[in-house]
Amino acid sequence: MSKRNSQAAKQAARERIRAQQEAERKREKRKRSIIVGTSIVGVLALAGGVSYAVMQSNKPSYWDDAKDKKLVKPANTTGKDGTTVVVGKASAKKTMKVYEDPRCPICASFEQTVGPTVEKDLKDGKYKVQFVGATFLDNNIPGEGSRNAMSALGAALNVSPDAFLAYKKALYSEDNHPSEQDDKFKDDSYLLKVANEVPALKKSAAFKKAVKDGTYDRWALAMGQAFQDDKDGVEGTPAFVLNGKQLKGADGKNAPMSVEDFNKAVDAELKA
Repeated sequence: MSKRNSQAAKQAARERIRAQQEAERKREKRKRSIIVGTSIVGVLALAGGVSYAVMQSNKPSYWDDAKDKKLVKPANTTGKDGTTVVVGKASAKKTMKVYEDPRCPICASFEQTVGPTVEKDLKDGKYKVQFVGATFLDNNIPGEGSRNAMSALGAALNVSPDAFLAYKKALYSEDNHPSEQDDKFKDDSYLLKVANEVPALKKSAAFKKAVKDGTYDRWALAMGQAFQDDKDGVEGTPAFVLNGKQLKGADGKNAPMSVEDFNKAVDAELKA
């Protein structure tokens, strides 16, 4: 090979190396740009996500909005906002107030144990019952079930007092009442499933529509407020008031939770 050709070959080789190095530098530059750009997008996305989460947390909840809905009072109610719910024979001389929260596990225990006794007393005209619905557990154990179930109970009451009592019994039953931490009652589908156990509700298209539409949501809030405004000094559920006096069990502190204690407390007040 001539020196000329040798020099030309070396020059060409050097040019190829410089070209390769330049190409490599450009590739590295592009990679760094992509990484920086992706990082910026990620930061912006994170910031945007945080902003969105903050916005969502600050948005009024469904039940906050429900306060502004039109108040629809169920049939078979009286009093301010339709929050006076009295069931039983009109001939009964005394009225016992029953304070219950749909999510309350102790209320469920009472209904399962003493509920049949109350049912018999109502049929016998021993006393009437004024139901005062509480919804405070939705705040104590964050959720929506107390208010949603109260709304469904309003829909049942609109059908009839008997449907209301039967539905309340079904909701508190051992098979249907969820644990304290399980907010099953927030789901309309579950409330409607339980309602199928009550013939009058199972065949009522109006009841089902009212539950799905939340017709009595505003009323449920009014019921919860009525509990907060009660004049009987009741602080929790269940609670029973007869002759203006809270009924107590054998310990003299808590509500009567056995048939024996309940009958004893009721009979004492009916004789007073």
